[in-house]
Amino acid sequence: MLKKISAIILSILIISSFLTTCEAQNDFEIAKNVDIFVSILKELNGKYADEISPGDLSKTAIDAMLSSLDPYTVYYPESQIEDFKMMTKGQYGGIGALIQQHGDYIVISEPYEDCPAQQAGLMAGDKILSVNKQSMKSKNSSDVSEILKGQPGTKIAIEVERYGQSKPLTFDVVRKEIKFPSVPYSDMVSEDVGYIKLDQFTENASKEVKEAFAKLKEQGMKYLIFDLRNNGGGLLQEAVNIMNIFVDKDTKIAETKGKLESQHKEYKTHFATTDKDIPVVVLVNEYSASASEIVSGAFQDLDRGVIMGHKTFGKGLVQNVVPLSYNTSLKITIAKYYIPSGRCVQNVEYFKNDTLAPSHTKIPDSLAVAFKTKNGRKVYDKGGVEPDIISPDTTASNILLTLVLNNYIFDFATQYRATHENIAEAKDFEVNDEIYNEFINFLKDKEYTYTTETEKALTELQEIAKEEKYLADIEGLCKQMQEKIETEKTTELQKYKDEISDYLTSEIIGRYYYQKGKYIDMLRRDPEIQAANDLLHDMNRYKKILNIK
Repeated sequence: MLKKISAIILSILIISSFLTTCEAQNDFEIAKNVDIFVSILKELNGKYADEISPGDLSKTAIDAMLSSLDPYTVYYPESQIEDFKMMTKGQYGGIGALIQQHGDYIVISEPYEDCPAQQAGLMAGDKILSVNKQSMKSKNSSDVSEILKGQPGTKIAIEVERYGQSKPLTFDVVRKEIKFPSVPYSDMVSEDVGYIKLDQFTENASKEVKEAFAKLKEQGMKYLIFDLRNNGGGLLQEAVNIMNIFVDKDTKIAETKGKLESQHKEYKTHFATTDKDIPVVVLVNEYSASASEIVSGAFQDLDRGVIMGHKTFGKGLVQNVVPLSYNTSLKITIAKYYIPSGRCVQNVEYFKNDTLAPSHTKIPDSLAVAFKTKNGRKVYDKGGVEPDIISPDTTASNILLTLVLNNYIFDFATQYRATHENIAEAKDFEVNDEIYNEFINFLKDKEYTYTTETEKALTELQEIAKEEKYLADIEGLCKQMQEKIETEKTTELQKYKDEISDYLTSEIIGRYYYQKGKYIDMLRRDPEIQAANDLLHDMNRYKKILNIK
């Protein structure tokens, strides 16, 4: 026995010595390379032929170093402090408006209601000519965004060109702290089905969800649609707190495992549940990531709700934000997280043998391992959360994509808003035949070309025929087919009228009723919301999916 104890002690000492040696070697490597980097920077600063910016060079070097790891480990210099605040708190200092590229200039695409841009009088479609008399011509969206952001309380003069106005307009806008709600919208879909849209997992996300939940219960909610589509994630603890609304205290929601022992944690609910019985459908898509996958994965693993939509993004990595000197920060990946069944949703393997050596390999389905939910259903770690009900693909038509990418729908809505002071309420407004014909007339002098899938297939056929020496034999037939396709394309504005009208309706409603109006419009026409509503009214099917006896 004494020999065994001595052997164990000796093994521990050898391992400790090895780890200490490795740590010392790493410290030496860090010190050596920092010294080399500083020496190079000093040499460049003193001897390079042109003037250099040490700050820009250092930022380039840091970004290049981090790019060899994973895309979520990011350095934030002091100049990007507003982006950092937006990431962690859902707030920033600015004017409160979305912008987009439109030719040589940037235009306001959506001012947020009750924010400085809207309060000052800026409207969607306004082309930004200058800011504080500095021309914005040829600047991209990132450049203009950085100029518009800044310390709350500071004033900027924004000169714009507006449709229907002969001269430019100038607006004095005072920047404010722009705070985006985590829950931008909630309402009743039908008499007894509530709907909550969660956009992000920032500091007060769980509080906002709980408040929305309580209001809907007062309105008679017996079933819930919880929308996590396009939600890129955020704070893990907020994900746990949101699950606490639906499950009992001390329920494990997630577990993290990292290099350090301190990063091995279990995340359990801490409070009494709000409602552990209400049936829930969780909507997800390929842009639901990170904390969205913790919540949707927990709903699935605990058989607490039905997941509907499309397979989620597959981000199972945990980041911490580390404050650095000079008001800079580093967002660093420290661990992987695992949902209640024990599976990890990470879809791309960035780390090889748990080191920081990049492999950037997508995990194949053939390596998927089966896990079990609380009720014994099989689920797999295929990277991302696979829905219990997969929604049909709703790919937009080529004609609609072309009209959107060329900003023709956006421009028509701008023109419509300038010539129509009011429209019906958001829940009632529709693009009717009269408005649609206005849109067709608007397009008459516009150029827009696109390639259909049939044209792509025809081109591929011609290339194969050319290789196999058959092209001369079928050239006449191919020409006839191309002519027929071109003829058919002229009718596509009518063929896809309903799809284009829906998009036009949403864009026009947004000009009068902002984001809230778009959500009101979405609730009445979104096919996934309607499918979720139907499922919640069919409890036999709902229970069968979750294997509830």
